[in-house]
Amino acid sequence: MPMDQRVLLLGGTGRTGRRVLAQLVSRGVGVRAIVRSSRGLPPVPAGSPGVEVVEAGLLSLSDEELRHHLRGCAAVVSCLGHVLSVKGVLGPPRDLVTRATTRLCQAIEAAQPARPIKLVLMSSVSVHQPGKLDARRGAFERAFLCLLRGLLPPARDNQMAADFLRQAIGTGHPFVQWVVVRPDTLLQGETSGYSLHAGLVSSLFAPGRTTMANVAHFMCELVTDPWAWEEWKGRMPVIVDATGAMKPARPGEPDPASRTPVEERSGVAGVPPESGRYRG
Repeated sequence: MPMDQRVLLLGGTGRTGRRVLAQLVSRGVGVRAIVRSSRGLPPVPAGSPGVEVVEAGLLSLSDEELRHHLRGCAAVVSCLGHVLSVKGVLGPPRDLVTRATTRLCQAIEAAQPARPIKLVLMSSVSVHQPGKLDARRGAFERAFLCLLRGLLPPARDNQMAADFLRQAIGTGHPFVQWVVVRPDTLLQGETSGYSLHAGLVSSLFAPGRTTMANVAHFMCELVTDPWAWEEWKGRMPVIVDATGAMKPARPGEPDPASRTPVEERSGVAGVPPESGRYRG
């Protein structure tokens, strides 16, 4: 990413969004964060010289204001979601993610940037993609998800937002390129080894685990690493934590505790190419 361009961050006060902000700042990337209240931002990265905070509700911005905030941004990272409370899950806006994604794409189209803007949308494994990539999901699980989307607006919202990008924007849009990141069960934890997959790797009834720090790391990789972007643009990768404890180092090998997260994901024997493991 050119050093004179920024990342527009949405949902930066959420648990994953705060981690995205911190990791972008640690990489020296300029960030413009649109938040309803800056009080939810961590003070250290939010006060960094390369961070610009805009206090506003995204859906309340005019088209002109949204285009203004997109100016100078090479990428958008959206960690928007519904607050886990009765009001947050069942109350308005029930289509927050879909409306925000649609408005962002419309604003980008209106601006007609010289280069396509990258849009990284944080989603969930409850989102289904058609075709054979999610063939692991059987008829019973698909029926359960249909029921879930009917009962819980956030589940429907996430699916509609992903469907909008896949169907309305597609993979050949001149101004917008996208990736929908699908973590499994989100947990607290530090950045560690993780793997990326083109399709589902577990059932909703026997879920895997994904730390928020790993989701944040991958989303930051997408907007800063051209190889990662070319690998995953126009796709809906599933991210899960690497399983199993690390083995002690053999004589002459580096101590596993001293490895960087990228090294932990690099060239691990026995991982098939189709798993899409990020190679760093």
